[in-house]
Amino acid sequence: MNNVFLEIKNYMDAGGGDYRNWYTGIARDPRSRLFAQHQVSKQGGAWIYRNAGNDTAARAAEQALLTLGCKGGPCGGDCNTCYVYAYRITSATVEAA
Repeated sequence: MNNVFLEIKNYMDAGGGDYRNWYTGIARDPRSRLFAQHQVSKQGGAWIYRNAGNDTAARAAEQALLTLGCKGGPCGGDCNTCYVYAYRITSATVEAA
């Protein structure tokens, strides 16, 4: 399994809660995706992103997180998408971004 998947999984495990309460995806600009589109709180929100190096590794990590039960959907991004992100879903977050 790739390191990005393990780092994000470990973060979610440490943050507690069921994987079904987390959303994961891939992005070229993870900060914009998290904070502008998904409305995740920068302060106090549970979120993480990591650079997987390339889109193939990012997609593999995303798929592994989805397999755990995280919300989200595959097939986003393009060949320049190398970041994987995850955040804990709250009443303020927007999952259909």
